[in-house]
Amino acid sequence: MFLNLDKKDPLKDAVIDDSGESLTYGDLCNYSKKFAEALPYRTLIFILSENSNGSLLGYVSALDNHVVPLILSNKTEQTLFDTLYEKYQPEYLWLPTDRINDFNLKESVYSTHGYSLVKTGFTTPALYEDLSLLLPTSGSTGSPKLVRHCYRNIEANAENVMNLFCLTPDERAMAALPMHYTMGLSVIASHLYAGATLLLCGKSLLDSGFWKMLKDGATSFTGVPYSYELLTKLRFFRMDLPALKIVTQGGGKLTEEMWMNLANYAEEKGKKFIATYGQSECTARMAYLPAELAKTKVCSIGIAEPGGQLSIIDNDGNETFEGEATGEMVYRGENVTLGYATCKEDLLKGDENHGIMHTGDLARRDSDGCYFIVGRLKRFLKIFGLRIGLDEVENLIRSNYDTDCYCSGDDEHLLVKLTNAAIAEEMPAFIEEKTHLFHQRIQIQVVEKILRNEAGKVINQ
Repeated sequence: MFLNLDKKDPLKDAVIDDSGESLTYGDLCNYSKKFAEALPYRTLIFILSENSNGSLLGYVSALDNHVVPLILSNKTEQTLFDTLYEKYQPEYLWLPTDRINDFNLKESVYSTHGYSLVKTGFTTPALYEDLSLLLPTSGSTGSPKLVRHCYRNIEANAENVMNLFCLTPDERAMAALPMHYTMGLSVIASHLYAGATLLLCGKSLLDSGFWKMLKDGATSFTGVPYSYELLTKLRFFRMDLPALKIVTQGGGKLTEEMWMNLANYAEEKGKKFIATYGQSECTARMAYLPAELAKTKVCSIGIAEPGGQLSIIDNDGNETFEGEATGEMVYRGENVTLGYATCKEDLLKGDENHGIMHTGDLARRDSDGCYFIVGRLKRFLKIFGLRIGLDEVENLIRSNYDTDCYCSGDDEHLLVKLTNAAIAEEMPAFIEEKTHLFHQRIQIQVVEKILRNEAGKVINQ
């Protein structure tokens, strides 16, 4: 069975959602069989997901029965949903029962825990035999481009993460990241693979229901940088939370200040802070920094996760696996996905990556073998011969000023958007000092807010 769920203690709680309802591992197996009775053949479905037991049952049951799901947020913007719906033409939707009428669909073939499996009228598409799961590319806001996973990708990621965190059936993981987000699915799959219990929470970090679950014996919490910004305002770092053993981060780069807040909190409270790095194209996690290095390797992504391998290709095309180097980071592992899909016909494609992912991230490897992300290959400007790393400028600003920011531009100007109007006047001189870019080539724009998705990634800028 998927993730060997049938090998777990059938009476053990597998998941408890924020309604307080629990499902055992035996329940997951039984509902998977009922799902198969309603849909006894391989096809494509869309899951309109939320962090709830009903949503999780659709995900587990689909993969267990070799039905291929595309997982989207239940709050997906309508234009994007319509584009994906027409482009890929799923035969079924797995969606909240109270939303069936929103799609003018009537033929429901199975319902449980507030979710229903509903026919769309499209026919069964042709699918590659090992295709298991589809996810939108990270940060996608309007593109029909999807990441194609095979069954081994999901299992390898779950196994690697289980070994990374030394997960046991005694864990109670706070699963607060959205299911449609690759890191959220990684938390779910790895803990189910370990036979642990998921505390599946769809509530905002500002909601009292979130805090009730966290304080009710959660042993780990996984957040993105935006999560920890919110938690800081809620005085998270003053809390004891005796059951909490691990705080971990992914989904983007922390500021040095936030990093040290987490490292100091972990040290003072007897917990572990483990930073991780990953991409949707590699079934989420690819690297981690061991907890004991948190205060000496600030903002490092560390080393490859168990089962993976990292390397660097420098500007001359030389690939090295050890020693100091800077260049594009490459990852190898069984969690590297099959490739992309941009249309329905691409769902027949096989493995295009063959276990190797050129990440597009520029990284520096130090003498101890720890990796540091320094930018993106495409996140650079060249203004009058001067190469400007946009990620680097953003990190400099955030590390020195109390503001959110986003950098973009063209071959003539660097555009910096800030949320703190009080620092706008001094910003050109600061950036000129740090980057040597002439201040007249720097444009400052004050905005009310930098828009970000649930993963903390900037959108529509």
